[in-house]
Amino acid sequence: MQKNSSDLPLKHGIGIDFGTSNSAAAVFDGERVKLVQLSQLNPIMPSANYIDRDFFSTIGQPAIDDYISDNQGRKVELSAELIGEARTSAGTADGPASESETSKVFGQAFNDAGLPGRLFRGTKRLLGNTASDKTVIFSRPFRLVALVTPILVGIRKALQLSVADSSHACIGHPVNFEGLEQGRNNVALERLSESYRHAGIVEQTFCPEPTAAAISYLYNHPHSRDQLMLTVDFGGGTLDFCILRREGSDFNVVATHGIALGGDKIDQCIFRELVFPLLGKGERWRRTVDGSEVDTLFPFADFEELLINWPISYMLNQNKYTAPVMLRMEEADEGSIKFRRLYDLIKQNYSYQVFEAIKVFKAELSVADYAVLDIPEIDIEVTLERWEFELMISDLLFELEQAITLILDKAGVVAGDIDLVLRTGGSSLIPAVKDILDNQFPGKVVEHDPFTSVAAGLAIADYHGFGSTVAEQPVGG
Repeated sequence: MQKNSSDLPLKHGIGIDFGTSNSAAAVFDGERVKLVQLSQLNPIMPSANYIDRDFFSTIGQPAIDDYISDNQGRKVELSAELIGEARTSAGTADGPASESETSKVFGQAFNDAGLPGRLFRGTKRLLGNTASDKTVIFSRPFRLVALVTPILVGIRKALQLSVADSSHACIGHPVNFEGLEQGRNNVALERLSESYRHAGIVEQTFCPEPTAAAISYLYNHPHSRDQLMLTVDFGGGTLDFCILRREGSDFNVVATHGIALGGDKIDQCIFRELVFPLLGKGERWRRTVDGSEVDTLFPFADFEELLINWPISYMLNQNKYTAPVMLRMEEADEGSIKFRRLYDLIKQNYSYQVFEAIKVFKAELSVADYAVLDIPEIDIEVTLERWEFELMISDLLFELEQAITLILDKAGVVAGDIDLVLRTGGSSLIPAVKDILDNQFPGKVVEHDPFTSVAAGLAIADYHGFGSTVAEQPVGG
């Protein structure tokens, strides 16, 4: 990739990595990369936005904290939403139709009158959705751009503490945004670009996230030896690849590839496989219906999607969910303990705490042969060995292997042609992921700043003009 020579050199480069789960930003002054503190103690900020009924927005960890405190123990009561009236009679010559001849028209029973606010996390996943650009928040339609912009405004405010001019940046993006629609990448990038402009970042260049990670490595390891490099960026939302050829001080991107596989899916897999059985999945339910004894499996499937999507799990605190759980709790068997856990999780909205415990658990399995999943809020403590975890996520690991094969095919090379493999992104720390890469590329794999390599590379790209004014599409297919 050649430098963009149309602009004068910048005094500093800015890189912003707006991620599915977390965001980071960096500044490069030509010699040193500095990460920007996006929160009081951490350069990594959750990509979260919480909007309350007064349309006041909080971002980052405070947004998550507000969501949790506002929904713990809150009873959800959905009501039909009135959308108009329809006359059942046009009236008579003596006058218009009476009230008795007018019926009210209601929408779906999806109006939670007591909802204190809406939490949005993972909005990046929706940017490529070509079918819809709006979501309704407290009867007011919001464009997806409006949900992303407050996060970027917060990032820019943090940048302004480090640099005098924060109106430019190199913007990172996945190789492929999530979704199946044709043209989703263009739609997503247009929305992302607009969000950055609204945040005051008007001079924009773009760079695929795995390419940015490679750029930061090249800067940290300067030498003249030619190399064919593969970058594997396994983050929270996507798995992205880049093969580039380094020739002296220049490099050229040979191929890129990306799929919708990330750490979030691994966390959900752990929740399903390890936690669901401890909440009552697979248990039977005996009760009397219309005078007859009925014995069936408890309808746990009705709860599953809301449980594993914690920003909307508060919706479980409705009678149609809690009533059967309370009835099942009354049975004098060991299964009733599981349903007591499920009841406590629902009433206190503990799904977020469960996922946080899963992340800690997953991190411990990356450095030890076994770990304990400890969730004191719902009295869960279970030990799992690493091999059991790897078996649990074997389907996801197979997707990784298939993606490696595809990126090599796109580049027209074989594993033996690769000189160096960069492993980055939080999910790349999983030992099974390391093993797959080490087996395919023995002696060639190095770990590279799993959580900050992309932001650093974007800042370097901004400084040197490596970014594109039009976001790049996948190379090689």
